[in-house]
Amino acid sequence: MNEGRTVFAQLMDELPKYEFDKCVRRYGGNHRVRSLPTYEQFLVMAFAQLTYRESLRDITTCLGAIGPKLYHSGIRQAVARSTLADANEKRDWRIFANFAHVLIERASALYADEPFGVELQQAAYALDSTTIDLCFSLFPWAKFRRHKAAIKLHTLLTLRGNFPTVVILTPGKVHDVNILDDLSYEAGSFYIMDRGYLDFARLHRLHSASAFFVTRAKHNFRFQRRYSRPVDKRAGLRFDQTVILTGFYARRDYPDPLRRIGFRDPPTGQALVFLTNNFTEPALTIAQLYRCRWRIELFFKWIKQHLRIKAFYGTSDNAVRTQVWIAISVYLLVAILKKRLRLPASLYTMLQILSITLFEKTPILQALSQTPSSTIMPDLNNQPDLPGLLTGQ
Repeated sequence: MNEGRTVFAQLMDELPKYEFDKCVRRYGGNHRVRSLPTYEQFLVMAFAQLTYRESLRDITTCLGAIGPKLYHSGIRQAVARSTLADANEKRDWRIFANFAHVLIERASALYADEPFGVELQQAAYALDSTTIDLCFSLFPWAKFRRHKAAIKLHTLLTLRGNFPTVVILTPGKVHDVNILDDLSYEAGSFYIMDRGYLDFARLHRLHSASAFFVTRAKHNFRFQRRYSRPVDKRAGLRFDQTVILTGFYARRDYPDPLRRIGFRDPPTGQALVFLTNNFTEPALTIAQLYRCRWRIELFFKWIKQHLRIKAFYGTSDNAVRTQVWIAISVYLLVAILKKRLRLPASLYTMLQILSITLFEKTPILQALSQTPSSTIMPDLNNQPDLPGLLTGQ
């Protein structure tokens, strides 16, 4: 019998405990707390994410069945359902949001040189949102329509590693384009977004920050061509133009030139038009960058399938935000572990293994290395051809 530490305890060793304690002190997370301190709340909720628990009672029942193994995993005492519910309802969600950003910084450093299929030196991000439907009677604060509630998960995904660097949670009625007001832009980086974010005043603020955007033009796009560059039509390119906006408000909001690139898929004949403020990268590279935007759609699909962010353990705004941020932290934690241990398995495979080995006393590297490569699920890097990905906005 392996007398070592549990897999769960070894996984939690990857957490920067000192940084977590700083976040707790910043928001008084343990002020007048008698049971279930903030760190143990995080461990319990991480357990729920990793083992796909359905409810608070499901969580506490399973933890109670584990018995003495809890103590050696960092959870010092039995957890009551009401205690966990109160912690999720009342303990400031910003503790977990701040801590998730600590993990984002660490993951960003580890994946800084990760290739993503496009020959590009600069950082590249995809911006989009996903809507999570809720019951209006249980979540009235998240009103979306007259008889419907929903929240939106606005996410900025780095293409080097496919993990979120910015997550903003809003009620469903908040329009996507408003999120551009809340972002800070890195000079020289690319931001890829669909037509829902086409607001020239906001895009000019991005341009003024010396960052680059790639998006698609709307059908009623009004412009005047200044000049054209030669293109390789065998690669599917139709034109590469420098244009200025001619609409009164559009020209006022974005007075600088734009680059307009046309692409047509030779097999299907589908035509696509891109807009960017970058004039140095090859036109085909811009088209390939927009293709990478689809990774954020795959990311949303992945986390909805494998993390607990569609069914919530509490109904308040604080409880929902707490659960979402802890879910993101678990995703980042597994991504960090994958990189540090240099594991070939996908995140999906790692989560499946962890779900059944959490409280076994075996070295975590051994536990995560036992799966043959033939069972590894394709990561987000495997995508269909360009035309099929560009049919949306």
